[in-house]
Amino acid sequence: MKLTRRQRHITHQTLIYAAAALVSVICVFPFYNAILTSLRTGQELFLTNYLPTSFHWENYVNALMVNGIARSLLNSFIVASVTVGICLLVSITAAFALARIKFKGRKYILFTILCVSMFPQVAVLSGMFELVRFLGLYDSLGALILSYTTFSLPFTVWVLTTFMKSLPVELEEAAIVDGAGLWVIISRIFAPIMGPSLVTTGLLAFIGAWNEFMFALTFIISNEQRTVPVAIGMLQGASQFELPWGNIMAASVVVTLPIIVMVLIFQKRIVSGLTSGAVKG
Repeated sequence: MKLTRRQRHITHQTLIYAAAALVSVICVFPFYNAILTSLRTGQELFLTNYLPTSFHWENYVNALMVNGIARSLLNSFIVASVTVGICLLVSITAAFALARIKFKGRKYILFTILCVSMFPQVAVLSGMFELVRFLGLYDSLGALILSYTTFSLPFTVWVLTTFMKSLPVELEEAAIVDGAGLWVIISRIFAPIMGPSLVTTGLLAFIGAWNEFMFALTFIISNEQRTVPVAIGMLQGASQFELPWGNIMAASVVVTLPIIVMVLIFQKRIVSGLTSGAVKG
């Protein structure tokens, strides 16, 4: 039986909405289950009921106050914010040089930047450890800022360079005619235009620094300097045979919420940064 055009359209729309609903459930369910578990205590943690039956906030109090997750949240925020600030400041100036200034070896520099971004963390862990110890940054937030910046810079430079290459040269030529200097061109002309790309790369760098575990576990040994992922991994129960699932889930929910809020706030700029590559007019 041959379907009419309207029937094909309805079938197509139904399949799209069904697929979108399935993907949404798969993505949202782990976070929903974490929230549900964080509000349970005792034997309730092992129930298979996926509907809330009671609300206990003791897990959040224990995670934030007793286990020191609040301090780790502040450490993670400091490290991630400083990392993003350094990356964006260096990246936008480096992108201008690589996209606008012609010099020998420019292609090789871009190729090297791309290759560096492909290295896994474990491959450079020992070398980074020696560098951190040589600089006297061991067991300090500076060690994490240095290592996160090293890994985030190649990606941000590459993305911003690609974006800046697509911008019309007439923009800076008009600014030069009006007497604008190099820093004025970068900060007053290119930075506003590149706002969506800066937000996108900055947010990705922030998430990477916020969630990083290996460097934080290797370079930090004191409880006062630990970041959130390591602090959650170090949570212990009343005995060595007990895992504090409620506290762990409560801490995980608290850690995830800032990222979700940031994505929702900058959603339009993120989409614009991922889809736009030139000035439209």
